[in-house]
Amino acid sequence: MSRRRVNLWPPSFGAAIFDFDGTLAATSALWRRVDEIFFATRGLEFDESASSILATLGFAEGARWCVETYRLRDEVQDIVDEWNRLGAALYETSVVLRPGAERYLRTLREAGVPLALATTNNPHVLGSMRHVDVYKLFDEVVCGVDVSRGKDHPDIYLEAARRLEAQPSGCLVFEDILPGVLSAREAGMTTVAVRSDDARQPVGALKREADHWLDDWESVLP
Repeated sequence: MSRRRVNLWPPSFGAAIFDFDGTLAATSALWRRVDEIFFATRGLEFDESASSILATLGFAEGARWCVETYRLRDEVQDIVDEWNRLGAALYETSVVLRPGAERYLRTLREAGVPLALATTNNPHVLGSMRHVDVYKLFDEVVCGVDVSRGKDHPDIYLEAARRLEAQPSGCLVFEDILPGVLSAREAGMTTVAVRSDDARQPVGALKREADHWLDDWESVLP
């Protein structure tokens, strides 16, 4: 695969698009807890593979997938509301950005690089956080509800670029999941795979597929 090399600092890209969960914040344990509660209340065994699929699909599409896969009687919106309620309760006081992440974001903005957040997370959950204000850190925030398909398609990254008025070829995407890296690359963007706190992360595949690999945010800036 032909690699496109860019400088993470000083920036040699026109715009930057960031995932949130796993990439900027270590939240895998929180969402695992949400999934465990969801499965347990329906008498289902917790499914590791399902948890990974849901992280890619987002709330509404993920709820539809659960209804179809497990033949649930729940309404899709009721599942979405349940995930919102559980997620917001856990996010309110527990979520902070990973060390060095906020410094990098602020430094990029000071350098004139427009920033967008592209997350399958829900605005209600993001807005519940006491310690992180994504609406102040980013020029644009694009959530899963803003596009019709999950991160196994490039829609959310293209919408983020559109809102930033940036060409895909000039965008750098920071992601921790393989479907996201592949979709962003499909959209013509340069990709940076970021090590997450999730032990299930396919590190080898991400290193092969992404243009860059980032172990931690503290190593980006001098």
